[in-house]
Amino acid sequence: MSLPSELNHPNVHKLLQLSLTEDLTDGTRRPRPAIKGDVTAYSTIPANTMLSGRIIAKATGVVAGLPITKQIMEMVDDRIQMEIHIPDGSRVSPRDILATISGPGRAILVAERPGLNFLGRLSGVASLTRQFVDAVEGTGAIILDTRKTAPGFRLLDKYAVTMGGGTNHRMGLYHQAMVKDNHVVGAGGLTQAVASIRNYAGSDFPIIVEVETLEQLREVLPLKVHRILLDNMDNDTMREAVQITNKQTPLEASGNVNLSTVRGIAETGVDYISSGALTHSAKTFDISLEIN
Repeated sequence: MSLPSELNHPNVHKLLQLSLTEDLTDGTRRPRPAIKGDVTAYSTIPANTMLSGRIIAKATGVVAGLPITKQIMEMVDDRIQMEIHIPDGSRVSPRDILATISGPGRAILVAERPGLNFLGRLSGVASLTRQFVDAVEGTGAIILDTRKTAPGFRLLDKYAVTMGGGTNHRMGLYHQAMVKDNHVVGAGGLTQAVASIRNYAGSDFPIIVEVETLEQLREVLPLKVHRILLDNMDNDTMREAVQITNKQTPLEASGNVNLSTVRGIAETGVDYISSGALTHSAKTFDISLEIN
């Protein structure tokens, strides 16, 4: 099976394998010799039974993760056929058929819960992201995620954000430098911190600097960094920051960002708005597999 390039990563494959391993063994001891894997499916469904079914949406939102579910199905048994009917990133409504499945009954039931777990989580992230993106429509502000992802889910969570219309912030600590208050304390000041990063990583390495006051903003502006993050500023202060910056450096707003505040933040004129809620507070999207 061919996955989208951003999902075709060894870390993703390891995560999918882990989801199956933790369902089929406790990881510390071998099952009794006569019992293998899914006790319920193996004892109730004859080995040669073939089943078919459909994956349906049970809520309104944005679907994401169908290629991952398909991958899990094929990892359990490559005889399982899963046809995706609605591509990732699409808006869906209750009873929409997302995919159809056919193949060995036992294998389908083994793969069902891990497959739906991923699909529900990623669709939840995509759906919440779409709500944020819709909320700032027309302002020009870009919605960003953060590194507040579930351990091991970084690539998948950030993929889901893009399926919801958002944009990825840095993927990890190696990707971009972000100077926060503790770095400033350790380096002896904002200017010193930026200079140290350029000495360590090179003059072209992207740097984001977090500022809490307009005085810090004025100090950072001449340094020509990649982006300036306005941390927990009220809207009036952010509007003043936009005027002071005058498009010299892109501005990112962060802190106290939710669906009720994001529109007002966007209307201050900032270029980006980042919210950890996209990945740490998304509700699992309701999806089910119905066997025909």
